[in-house]
Amino acid sequence: MGARSSPGAEETIHGPVAHPGAGADCCETPPVSTRPRTAAALLCVLLAGPLLAGCGEDAPETSASSSATVEEPATAAASESASAGTEEEGTADAPDLPADVEPDTADASADARVTVSDIRIGAHDGFDRVVLEVGGTGTPGWDVRYVDVAAAQGTGDPVDVAGDAVLQVTLTGAGYPYDTGVEEYAGGPLTSADTTVLTDVVWGATYEGTSLAFLGTAGQYPFRVYSLTGPTRVVVDIAHAAG
Repeated sequence: MGARSSPGAEETIHGPVAHPGAGADCCETPPVSTRPRTAAALLCVLLAGPLLAGCGEDAPETSASSSATVEEPATAAASESASAGTEEEGTADAPDLPADVEPDTADASADARVTVSDIRIGAHDGFDRVVLEVGGTGTPGWDVRYVDVAAAQGTGDPVDVAGDAVLQVTLTGAGYPYDTGVEEYAGGPLTSADTTVLTDVVWGATYEGTSLAFLGTAGQYPFRVYSLTGPTRVVVDIAHAAG
């Protein structure tokens, strides 16, 4: 039997020993001297150390590079969304702002059946803007005018609107979501610290073919109303100065 030395000592392993005349199947393996266990363990540690250190140094670089690649599109998208606002809602094609506060009306197209899907507000040079985006078919009409009291459709219940005056926006040719397949806007009152005369926007929902929104203002200022396509929108601009 091979003899095994005590831990830490040199170890010698003996293989089978061939005896004269025993045949070719019996052979002798020369004694093999191995390194002491402690020396072998130390060598493994020394060799593994640089490899592990190398792996540790590469990891942060890979992680940082991947993180930057993932976050860059999100940052760009957020910047684009923040800068969109109401800047590109067709100001160049808008009619001139009137000098009075008379009602503004327009008829809906014969095939109109639309639902308000979004409302946006923004501040511009000389006026504040409200955009009502719709989806569905046809083009909505509108009746926009200052009213003494904001009242809910159907019930006549008063609606709280912040401001000294209320500009009522009634869209005609409106349809319920189950008619148009468009999810209706369900946001709460809209305000902005950047607007000058626009103080509040309150959505009043849809009832019997019309949709209603109330715009709170600092007073009765001139306004203009017009529509845009791609997507279909109704735009209300309120002048900063009285006519």
